[in-house]
Amino acid sequence: MSADARATEERTILAVHPGAELFGSDRMFLESVIGLAGRAPVLVALPEEGPLADRIRAAGVTVVTVPMLVLRKSLLRPRGWCALVRDSLRNLRSARRLISQHRPAAVYVSTVTLPLWGPLARLHRVRAVTHVHEAESTASAVVRRMLYAPLLAADRIVVNSEFSRRTLLRSYSALAARTEIVLNGVPGPSAPTPLRTQTPDPLRLLFVGRLSPRKGPQVAVAALGLLTEEGTNATLDVLGTAFTGYEWFEQELRDQTERLGLVDRVRFLGFESDVWPRLDAADILLVPSIVDEPFGNTAVEGVLAQRPVVASDTSGLREAAGGYASTRLVTPDDPRALADAVAGFCDQWAAVATATGRSAAEADERHHTDRYRSSVAGLVTAVHRQTTPGAADGRAALRSGTDRLKGQTR
Repeated sequence: MSADARATEERTILAVHPGAELFGSDRMFLESVIGLAGRAPVLVALPEEGPLADRIRAAGVTVVTVPMLVLRKSLLRPRGWCALVRDSLRNLRSARRLISQHRPAAVYVSTVTLPLWGPLARLHRVRAVTHVHEAESTASAVVRRMLYAPLLAADRIVVNSEFSRRTLLRSYSALAARTEIVLNGVPGPSAPTPLRTQTPDPLRLLFVGRLSPRKGPQVAVAALGLLTEEGTNATLDVLGTAFTGYEWFEQELRDQTERLGLVDRVRFLGFESDVWPRLDAADILLVPSIVDEPFGNTAVEGVLAQRPVVASDTSGLREAAGGYASTRLVTPDDPRALADAVAGFCDQWAAVATATGRSAAEADERHHTDRYRSSVAGLVTAVHRQTTPGAADGRAALRSGTDRLKGQTR
């Protein structure tokens, strides 16, 4: 190995992420960092402290917190422009300081909601890889192009599903050659409890996820109402919390359970980082998202836990939950379809219980964390071994991307 190659190997990879919780993209970032740390020194930048930071430090990786511009749709509207400018200036200073201080071999940017890190890396002659966990297919063409525009400065783009890839290329087809699909790595439980072989009574349903309208917990509650009306003795555990500012929706859910007479059948459990005990205690997992999802880690976790899964037949969820004997896909935002799928599982319980073990083995092979870690780390290290882009190249790439964005938004 040459001296230059050895120097590159020893240089740090800077990995940045927009949050510090332990939801889907947070867990994927943790797996990415663990994979990268097996290849090179890694420095992680987060906007705040939280359980994700604790997990990363436990893996032996250094974490720093810095101000970050985290792009939300509200910032793209006129009333959000002042906050957009303010947060951009703060992020520019902190990001430039961090990149200049550590001179990383590459910057790994987790999600498109961090728009400044890729272009800044390019301007500092540092390779950038962006991992896209979003698929904003329902957003307007202008919003999509603005959201994806920073990817024009990326040397490599990782997406988590074919649906995410198609959504991205609808805005910038020229990025196809730089884009690669890496299926999410989803760790399973160490020793899942086999599904009960007898049809359960009561039937224990579980919802896991953010309490937001798009995730569909209101559909799960409505489906429970239909099942109980028709004589099924069932309960529903709701595992998750609302985003700050969405507390009103959690109250709506509680009002819905009271209105349907389900207060004694629905439990709101809040957030728990370890979902496996709740999946062990459940009979069927519901993933009733009502809008497009880039993927569906929760659905895969249900399959790995050897639990039947009913998920919405849409977008990335179709890729995550489709093709297993122990899953059913239903029309989104349709409580009747959700309830019927649950009842169908109950009618064929013995066969479903037999299928869950086989489905779990298939999911483990498809989404094993070792495969995910190796794929992400391989892409990032391959990029940083390439010839470092010059500052002029970086400016040219940004000018080209800006011109293209202007042309497509006229």
